[in-house]
Amino acid sequence: MLTVVAALIQHHGKLLVCQRRRGSRFELQWEFPGGKCEPGETLEAALAREVREELGVTARIGPEMHRLQHQYGESGVPFELVFFAASAAPSDIQNLEFEQIEWREPKLLPGLNFLEADRDLIAKLASGEIQLPRAGSSGDFREG
Repeated sequence: MLTVVAALIQHHGKLLVCQRRRGSRFELQWEFPGGKCEPGETLEAALAREVREELGVTARIGPEMHRLQHQYGESGVPFELVFFAASAAPSDIQNLEFEQIEWREPKLLPGLNFLEADRDLIAKLASGEIQLPRAGSSGDFREG
């Protein structure tokens, strides 16, 4: 089964969300930065690589926050999607891959047209059922 990883990058209570480019598969839908794991890569290494490729920044990968399996339509390839808390310096983030990126409060995430696979997590983040740990100044994660 294909494994996909995604970063929940938080700054001042807002999450970084990314809109897929016009003309791409699922164009203009929203997602979190991330992508496919390559053979032999750990989940954390894959996510750090994807964030570097998409946002030009080194991310500190925190704890796993949510995991699910999904398939787009009957002809789609089933995949496992794993979300991790992550931190990165907001001033260093560059949009290298997306139509646009935004910082959004979790309760406002349902107002965006997210990819179907992300919607369960979006609902849980918006309701407060899932809360992300905060990264301290050292980049270490803590509860709260």
